[in-house]
Amino acid sequence: MKKIFTLLAVVILLALPACQASDQVVETTAPVGETYPLDVPTEKAYPVEEENQTSVGEAQITIDYASNFTLEYKDGYKLLTVLTPWAGATESIQYALVPKGQPDPGGIGDAMIVHTPVESFVSLSTTYLPFLEQIDALGSLVAVDSGAYIYNSAVQSRLQAGAVSEVGSGAVINVERLIDLNPNLIMTSASGFADYDSHPQLLEAGLNVVINSDYLEQDPLGRAEWGKFIAAFFEKEVEADRLFDEMVTRYQQAKALTDGISERVTVFTNSAYEGTWYMPGGESYIAILLADAGADYVFGDLEGSGAQPLDFEVVLEGVKDTDYWINAGAIADLASLAAMDARYMDFEAYQEGNVYTYSKRVNALGAVDYFESGAAIPDVILMDLIKAFYPDLLPEHEFFFYQALQ
Repeated sequence: MKKIFTLLAVVILLALPACQASDQVVETTAPVGETYPLDVPTEKAYPVEEENQTSVGEAQITIDYASNFTLEYKDGYKLLTVLTPWAGATESIQYALVPKGQPDPGGIGDAMIVHTPVESFVSLSTTYLPFLEQIDALGSLVAVDSGAYIYNSAVQSRLQAGAVSEVGSGAVINVERLIDLNPNLIMTSASGFADYDSHPQLLEAGLNVVINSDYLEQDPLGRAEWGKFIAAFFEKEVEADRLFDEMVTRYQQAKALTDGISERVTVFTNSAYEGTWYMPGGESYIAILLADAGADYVFGDLEGSGAQPLDFEVVLEGVKDTDYWINAGAIADLASLAAMDARYMDFEAYQEGNVYTYSKRVNALGAVDYFESGAAIPDVILMDLIKAFYPDLLPEHEFFFYQALQ
């Protein structure tokens, strides 16, 4: 989860998305027909499959779904371009990735030179961690912004052992500690607002800082493809490309399950915050996932990809007869949800027990894995949603991120 700005980050992620999962699945009428022959992974298989590493050599990959970065292979180096470093940015940023021992290239303008493979890495967002794990690069991690938001148990162990430092983020980032660590690379996101961004002062201190704007991607596959962006700094983009292609295949197979559905369930998302309901636009990350899961998002006519503020009464009128409610928050049960606002009990989805949230995987600190590894494995999110809406289509799939509130 981005830590640039707490509320806004939550809104963005929800515009996308401490208890045990229930074994009970709400019975729903599923369309008649054959199910697609999916090899459905179990929880133990995620987020990473253990396979032999692939040697990069002279192999080159392509970027097929992400719209906000490019990767070009030049003579003796790779050129990564972040087209929109933050929302509203008018200029791109480039990074020249030069293998160690090779001469630095000329004629690259303002591109920052990064010598690869990097051996010490600072992650200022939890969403980079699953990609590091996929390419077996977690050992390079020397610092994070805050351990309080991290679900990954291996990173938590390294934090407790003192092998990974906490350095904060934004305007209060610990520049002195990072200078002492002298990492090969610091990766962060940016908002374009000085009060929330850490990269200006880190660059001023002479540190290598790379902007990752994965959160601006609304296509779930496009967002997951930023794993290749991260892997390029480790000279492991070929391996990341292979894992990505396998994930895309699973995603497309799952999506194909819902292609012939004639009677689609209806669904809405999120919950009210201080009387206002921030509802994702029809072009948002979560709206795309819902469409791919065969559901009709009742606020799909909202323009754009951002979350739009709506009055509670407007939402109540629009969703009271909706079949499903997802992403209500990291809530433990229906009673806790009703305690937040008694009007929630008027929703048909609440009355029928069709409220699903992403709280199955949460650790003792309250870190929710949906916001950490979810961006890397949208195929699993999609299968969870299909399982909730049409359980007969994925009879063997076990919920990974989601669970029904009881």
